[in-house]
Amino acid sequence: MAEIRGNKVRFEANKIVLTAGSTSANETLMFCLAEPGQAFLVPTPYYPGFDRDLKWRTGVEIVPIHCSSSDGFRLTESALEESYKQAQKLNLRVKGVLITNPSNPLGTTMTKKELNYLINFSIAKRIHIVSDEIFSGTVFDSPQYTSIAELVVERKLNQMTDIWNRIHIVYSLSKDLGLPGFRVGLIYSNNEKLQSAATKMSSFGLVSSQTQFFLSKILADRKFTRNYIRTNKKRIKERKEMLVCGLLNVGINCLESNAGLFCWADMRHLLGENSFEGEMALWKKIVYEVGLNISPGSSCHCVEPGWFRVCFANVSKEALSVSMNRIKAFVEPMGRVANGLNQGEVVRNWRMRSLSKWVLQLSFCDREADR
Repeated sequence: MAEIRGNKVRFEANKIVLTAGSTSANETLMFCLAEPGQAFLVPTPYYPGFDRDLKWRTGVEIVPIHCSSSDGFRLTESALEESYKQAQKLNLRVKGVLITNPSNPLGTTMTKKELNYLINFSIAKRIHIVSDEIFSGTVFDSPQYTSIAELVVERKLNQMTDIWNRIHIVYSLSKDLGLPGFRVGLIYSNNEKLQSAATKMSSFGLVSSQTQFFLSKILADRKFTRNYIRTNKKRIKERKEMLVCGLLNVGINCLESNAGLFCWADMRHLLGENSFEGEMALWKKIVYEVGLNISPGSSCHCVEPGWFRVCFANVSKEALSVSMNRIKAFVEPMGRVANGLNQGEVVRNWRMRSLSKWVLQLSFCDREADR
């Protein structure tokens, strides 16, 4: 943890609670910090799995902090205050704010300014902060990553027990070392009562002894882990640039990002209508007709229709190249709308071409199978 954060922060082993992945860590924190019917504020767009991880078994409510494209989906003081007021209108007691830094799905890192807004807000409202930092090892470009733990040290908040006891960090090896199936996560907290409660709850989701043994061998090899993380970042950056350039070539822009395994793509201009119904219609075409699995922004509670999360790290360069060709074949005919064709005709033409290609491919495959 310290090495990924540039050794700017020292983490103490006795403040760590191991969990079976970050999913378990986040749920455990909700159980420990809030009662059923109480709320956490979460900036949008956010990871769709939070609706399951934070709410299903705990009874905790999520109140969105609405962030917009006008300021790059950055966290603002006004958005924090508006979300808090909305929770009060709903008669929900706010127990904290949960952030992902770097962001999933945006692929951006929070600035010191944003983190300071958040800390000041937490101090003023006397609420908790949960900082999910599982993508911290994927930061491949500037600006430099800043963990909330770094701000705690910089502002000497670690000498102020009250606020330091209300800041909790979630981390995992799933993304940084590419080990999602190993289910290794952790909670880092200065709060002794939380440590005690979380340790007891972790008995229901332990990290296996075999996994602990295996990981101890990996992490003990400092040379390997440093080289792995360095190489991983380089490859993530290359793949991201390949995706962004491919989308840009067909007129699709992406939010400028410097971390994560995904891009936040702006497809608002491709919507048949500027609504979430229009977004879902476009998403269905991309999934069922183009054959690409991307996530609509509405699943991430984005307030603006037409944004999509596109993951790029789990496919080969060849597969990504094929994907870009498919997107190009799908998008280019839609541009003819401006040249006289109505969108219904464009979609029908696209469907006919797609069907023809599919029939030809199927026919070819059948002949090959008969040989």
